[in-house]
Amino acid sequence: MRKLTYKESGVDIHLENRSIDAMKAVLTSKRKGFGAPMTEIGHYAGLLDMGSFALAMTTDGVGSKVLIANAIERWDTIGIDCIAMNVNDLYAIGAEPIAFVDYLAVEKVDPERSEQIAIGLRRGAELSNMTIVGGETASLPEIIRGFDLAGTAIGIVDKDKVVTGEQIQVGDALVGVPSDGLHSNGYTLARRIIAQSKYTYFDQMPGSDKTIGEELLTPTRIYHEIVELVKECDVHGLAHITGSGLLKLHRITPLGFEITDPLEPQPIFHLLQELGDVDDAEMYRTFNMGMGFVIVVPEEEVGKTCRIMGPGSKAIGSVVKEGLRAGAMTF
Repeated sequence: MRKLTYKESGVDIHLENRSIDAMKAVLTSKRKGFGAPMTEIGHYAGLLDMGSFALAMTTDGVGSKVLIANAIERWDTIGIDCIAMNVNDLYAIGAEPIAFVDYLAVEKVDPERSEQIAIGLRRGAELSNMTIVGGETASLPEIIRGFDLAGTAIGIVDKDKVVTGEQIQVGDALVGVPSDGLHSNGYTLARRIIAQSKYTYFDQMPGSDKTIGEELLTPTRIYHEIVELVKECDVHGLAHITGSGLLKLHRITPLGFEITDPLEPQPIFHLLQELGDVDDAEMYRTFNMGMGFVIVVPEEEVGKTCRIMGPGSKAIGSVVKEGLRAGAMTF
């Protein structure tokens, strides 16, 4: 079997970026006065000027992870993923989530499935101290096969606490914060690997009491600790590591990153890499590889940052003049 890649599985990150750039070039209309934008399109969340504070907005979905939920008929965790993918982007600009709306598009209405999805949404809202103020369910049998789940979150942040990455300096420390597995990215490649292997979602995960399907449905971690972090520490940059893996670091600064001591990926990453014969570099530019968030702080803030973010958090490297290097890999 040849080495598998994200692109061959159907997702071309570079083409997606070109598509985003094409849309950004057209989306130039901006409100003037109260509520005017404070950031350009392209950061983790958009900011609107509310006078004494800023309103942050972001939108995202669960992606093809829902196909695994369908395969094993378990939908009670993907609502957490939907919340997490949105609020983690709010945290990445220093904002605190306050409200959320969901959008559930279905081929055919299934009340039991909808209830399970709502259980996850409720749990995600609890974990992020946020209110779900409404949503929309659309029956689209000519468009949707199965269902799709997405949402939009809003948050608030004091203007002097906004973290855009502009303060990042060469020599700043990088703190890696553990993920809870794949989170909600790279599933097109992950599903392809399992489909071509000897395993199914119902087989036991090697060395675990979970099945492979259950392990892949582990919900995305919600990094609510960042609300305290931005109040207590001098945070220069925040990066939510999602689709395109370590390449997400390029979003917060034109400076470079040297990762000398990365976090250890969870066993699911090792299994997928072995089964798909995937190169190290391809793994790190597709998956989070055990690290769902990177925090950029001055060297003297590393200890406090790690204490606030919790077990497993540690210094992984530093900011350099240019490039992105992790061990022997250059991106």
